[in-house]
Amino acid sequence: MQSKYNPKEFEDRIYENWLAKRSFSAKVNPDKKPYTIVLPPPNITGQLHMGHALDQTLQDVLIRWKRLQGYEALWLPGTDHASIATEVKVLKSIEEKEGLTKDDLGREEFLRRAWQWRDEYGRIIVNQMQKLGSSCDWEKERFTMDEGCNQAVTEVFVRLYEKGLIYRGNRLINWCPDCKTTLSDAEVEHEEMPGAFWHVKYPVVGTDTFLEIATTRPETMVADTGVAVHPEDERYKHLIGKKCLLPLFNREIPIIADEYVEMDFGTGALKVTPAHDPNDFEIGLRHNLEQINGMNEDATMNENAGKYQGMDRFTCRKEIVKDLEAEGYLVKIKEHPHNVGTCYRCSTIIEPRVSDQWFVKMAPLAGPAIEVVEKEELHIIPDRFTKVYMNWLENIRDWCISRQLWWGHRIPAYYCESCPEIVVAKEMPDVCPSCGGTHFRQDEDVLDTWFSSALWPFSTLGWPNETPELDYFYPTNVLVTGYDIIFFWVIRMVFSGLDSMGEKPFEDVFIHGLVRDANGKKMSKSLGNGVDPLDVIDQFGADALRFMLATGNSPGNDLKFQVERVESSRNFANKLWNASRFVIMGLEGELPEFDGSEALTLSDQWILSRLETMIDEITGALDRYELGIAANKIYEFTWNEYCDWYIELAKKRLYGEDLVAKMTVQKVLVKVLKDILRLLHPFMPFITEEIWSFMPNTSGLLVTDQWPKQNSALYNEVAVQQMNLIMDAIRNLRNVRAEMDVVPSRKAKCMILASDDKVANILMEQSEYLITLASCSEVVTVASKKDVPEDSVSAVIHGAELFLPLDDLIDFEKEMERLTKERTKLEKEVERVISKLNNPGFVSKAPAQLLEEERQKELKYQEMLMTVNARIESISAKIN
Repeated sequence: MQSKYNPKEFEDRIYENWLAKRSFSAKVNPDKKPYTIVLPPPNITGQLHMGHALDQTLQDVLIRWKRLQGYEALWLPGTDHASIATEVKVLKSIEEKEGLTKDDLGREEFLRRAWQWRDEYGRIIVNQMQKLGSSCDWEKERFTMDEGCNQAVTEVFVRLYEKGLIYRGNRLINWCPDCKTTLSDAEVEHEEMPGAFWHVKYPVVGTDTFLEIATTRPETMVADTGVAVHPEDERYKHLIGKKCLLPLFNREIPIIADEYVEMDFGTGALKVTPAHDPNDFEIGLRHNLEQINGMNEDATMNENAGKYQGMDRFTCRKEIVKDLEAEGYLVKIKEHPHNVGTCYRCSTIIEPRVSDQWFVKMAPLAGPAIEVVEKEELHIIPDRFTKVYMNWLENIRDWCISRQLWWGHRIPAYYCESCPEIVVAKEMPDVCPSCGGTHFRQDEDVLDTWFSSALWPFSTLGWPNETPELDYFYPTNVLVTGYDIIFFWVIRMVFSGLDSMGEKPFEDVFIHGLVRDANGKKMSKSLGNGVDPLDVIDQFGADALRFMLATGNSPGNDLKFQVERVESSRNFANKLWNASRFVIMGLEGELPEFDGSEALTLSDQWILSRLETMIDEITGALDRYELGIAANKIYEFTWNEYCDWYIELAKKRLYGEDLVAKMTVQKVLVKVLKDILRLLHPFMPFITEEIWSFMPNTSGLLVTDQWPKQNSALYNEVAVQQMNLIMDAIRNLRNVRAEMDVVPSRKAKCMILASDDKVANILMEQSEYLITLASCSEVVTVASKKDVPEDSVSAVIHGAELFLPLDDLIDFEKEMERLTKERTKLEKEVERVISKLNNPGFVSKAPAQLLEEERQKELKYQEMLMTVNARIESISAKIN
């Protein structure tokens, strides 16, 4: 082994070796149980960020663990075409380099460029994942627009259409004026923004009265087609059925009664704009109100806006408010913040608008997805996210799946050019079933990215074909993902799996949080607080980054990225490296495997017992998805118990002349170290694999070795209790010596005054440990305190008090010299503080808090001086 831990020397080499040996390859194996995870496919536009690093580290820990446990473990990787994101990136690149627009290129040329982009950039994140150590089966890598996934998407669309679950309708949708496409509800993010309620008079026709309306969007007045009040509202009952005049536009609109209106919110009168608000749309349908669209696709006002035509929507808002005020319709403006919907990709404020789109009926699909969780056939970890999942499904609206883009799965709907017939089919039809026409054009739109992602757990395994892989690896075992895409992806995979496969797509959903910066803020490009995982890997190694992410993980909770914690993880790797090197370098010739027949010392029995406990506790924590707890346990065991205690306890035998004792301790050191490497491998795969290659009696790679099995015969509760007592004694004796600043080389007699004979017997029988690790010259028992020198210091443990004579600990001449210097220093401090407090100028100007601080200092230094003087007096008596 190299003398120093340097991950750059072996991480890339080890990963290449894993690939060459096909260590991550999984196949249909009737002799093994399958364990499957599908990777949440990262976008082909993206680069590895800390969120990916966390997500993939957690998955890799689970898949490496299960591989070691003997499962046929498949981690199926892939990338997502990311419809909107990729189209935006490709167009921006073309515009910057060539000055061309989408329309300049045409659909065919644009798609050629998009595939070219995928070939060039799609591998970037895969290569970066490999730097992290992700043990995916790369031979099975998929892409959401590859031939097989495309076939699956078409099959599902046609099946859902034939079941009446997909329809085309003229409905209100979320529209992004920048991306120029529809968005599903899940793709709309809500941000609190400053806003206002504009209170406007709507004159009641044929009367001198008016209705006062409060609106947050005056620009949509151009499309008002009614005013709604609650049917039980006594203020307005007499106006129901009448009409009012739309201010500025002089158009009469009906006053209707609808229970949606809240009597105690605002004025209790609501302007209804069916084409520009989802709730107004539903009211409009109930009352057969006209739908007037007031805006173009780019959110400028259209011809229905009259003199405001051509204005940007927010410019129009200002102009309408100005005109309302000028004509006496504006009552007041009340400042009020609002939750505003924005596009999840470009952050543009979305615009609800009525449009002909394709939708999925969600109610029939949501039912089974709710039931599978209610029956506890699918588990969400942590459980608090079950409520989020259920609330979303119970209140779900139909899913708008069409997107006005070119990059994506094109909708398999064909329009007869001779009649209004629409044919949904896997391929373009030859003849129209209605009119016999033979000319068709395919729908221009593509499907929402999440439509194909929803099929990921089974489309990647060969569905709709009945492949051996699909039969063996589906349903998958766990989905690991962040809480931010429960709506986008998790729910859609559940109902898609249940509908297409008749079976849930996974047993467990393991939800993790986001990675935030050191101050708890979300990492983002705009804030400039993002941290590139590759930079961290370059500086500290992949294992250190992975271990930091794992130890900081608690299911469902966010994690703060702190460089200090990465450094701490690297220090742990360095500790493991040095300890392993110490053990390996001390081996001479062939070393037989540990078999339990050895004559074990107390420390051997203790470390083997602790190892058995750790195997049980770490395995249990991983079973419960408590990866952070598992990582911390292996850290504590390796650093504190194995390195700091057992190796130190082993040194006397290692360097001794007793060859049988030497071989025994070597066998125990190697056995425990091997199991440490196995337990740690899922978290820190590179360093453990590298150390494993130097271990005796290993023939293959650690990545495909075996998870440690418990051996109850090695557990000795008495040894654990006795060793805990001895370690407690050593710790306390060390603390006493440290407090007195005694160098380790200065030995002292340890006298045991025990209240429990068993404790005294154990300490005496194992006194060698106290002599070795607590710098004791000898260990004796005493019958009473009378046998203890008066000038001794003590340490208390359960069942005994340990005494160290001061004469053994202290060189009194040197201690007198040190205390004299300390006294001089304290006298100067006291003099300085008193001088300050006796200075009228300082006292008159200093704040009260500062004066109090100085008075407290005087008291502190005076007390310290008294203590030092007493100590000097005591030592003087001894010297004289």
